[in-house]
Amino acid sequence: SGVHRPTSGSIECKGRIGGLLELGAGFHPDLTGIENVFLNGSIMGLSRRDIKRSLDDIVAFSGLEQFLHSPVKFYSSGMYVRLGFSIAVNLEPDILIIDEVLTVGDEEFQRRCMQHISELRYKGVTIILVSHSLETVQSVCDRVAWLDGGELAAIGRATEVIGQYLQEVKQVEEQEARASIDSAGTKQGEERS
Repeated sequence: SGVHRPTSGSIECKGRIGGLLELGAGFHPDLTGIENVFLNGSIMGLSRRDIKRSLDDIVAFSGLEQFLHSPVKFYSSGMYVRLGFSIAVNLEPDILIIDEVLTVGDEEFQRRCMQHISELRYKGVTIILVSHSLETVQSVCDRVAWLDGGELAAIGRATEVIGQYLQEVKQVEEQEARASIDSAGTKQGEERS
């Protein structure tokens, strides 16, 4: 997304990138919602005319019509996500990067987001989703990369990698439970001595 430079290797991108990386990323707190739409659009390389063409869709999807002329520093976290998501998906990205933010907002908005993501997938938009929600990963992703402590633990079809992850979690929980039982038994033996 261009926020940080890679520590090694290289990345080649073809197409416009839209990103939802964190609450308020790319927003200027003193600008209004509308002004931030134009700011974000220009950061994505769009002309003012292109942004105006998408403005009605952005406003409608966000559901924030009555707040768009207020500075975003007065927005709640849910309002930030609504506006950020609306901008990211309605400015026609070729690649959409989403980092955890879909867990914010009410249920109705989350469902609209997921529906819109499905529509983008159908149109051929590449979606990179970072999430701890296995349900979201399962519903959005064809392929998954499981990162554990910054290292690649597995990569492959979503169902296979999620299955590997769940198996690993189960093994860790069983080991911790056995260690806890062993520790309790050792303490009881020491108390009897």
